[in-house]
Amino acid sequence: MKQLILGILLCLGCQADIALATSYAVARGATPVLNTAAFRSIFGGADGTTLKTDRCGQVRELEFIALPGTVFRITATASDRNNTIYRVATDEYLQPAGSALYVDSRFVTVRATQPPPRIRTLPPQTAIIAALKASIGAPYVWGGDVQAGIGELVGQFYGGSVPSRDKGRLTLAGLDCSGLLYQATGGGTPRNTSQLISYGKAVPVAGRSAKEIAGLLKPLDLIVWYGHVIVVLDRDTVIESRLVCGMKANAGVVTTSLQRRLAEIMRTRRPVDQWPAAAKQRDAFVVRRWYRL
Repeated sequence: MKQLILGILLCLGCQADIALATSYAVARGATPVLNTAAFRSIFGGADGTTLKTDRCGQVRELEFIALPGTVFRITATASDRNNTIYRVATDEYLQPAGSALYVDSRFVTVRATQPPPRIRTLPPQTAIIAALKASIGAPYVWGGDVQAGIGELVGQFYGGSVPSRDKGRLTLAGLDCSGLLYQATGGGTPRNTSQLISYGKAVPVAGRSAKEIAGLLKPLDLIVWYGHVIVVLDRDTVIESRLVCGMKANAGVVTTSLQRRLAEIMRTRRPVDQWPAAAKQRDAFVVRRWYRL
């Protein structure tokens, strides 16, 4: 690996990727995976105290947080203020077309040969539901799937100490919609909605009313469309992580009435049995049943 690092060209900011023969990396702990190699511009910033966010307070460069044991294929290296950054791919995340994934080398262990994949075993249904309920009140974090956040970010990017009031925000403590499910299942479910829309089997909902659909649903069924997923907790309740820009009320992980939430969705979306061929269809939703099929 030393020979690989010697091949990195240093420059101001983050340089272009350098292609490599395939090697592998394994996440040692919760590991941020970005769509940019410029980690220092996101975490810490010029003064080592800030987090780069958009107007809604979200880090749009964060794709997801890899769980311990996640295996990556290293395809290139880059430099970010003298830190080695790897461009990677992983079977645990469907990489958006035209994008690339990056991890900071300090969060992973490099291997010359392919390691075994992370063991994924679905917890019992009761444990998943309990984990979902335990997340109620967690803030919404784009790309977040570790409610407690990534404590290692403090030491690597913020000088080892941050004000307690800022720790959750700076360490990405919180969950997005599919991250809520991903955490509750121990990473046993797909990480993004582009996969969840076809996960498991379809529940036939086309042409039905909100009341009729509610009567069909079972715990852990997914009400999902390209961009958002809602999880059924029981016959009366759903849970989801919502981003309400500029507002704390009804944002983050919340529960609502199943029938009421379906009625809200059906003001702008129609129930279909299979996701339409146009991937980003804006007026449809599906219901998927997946647990212990």
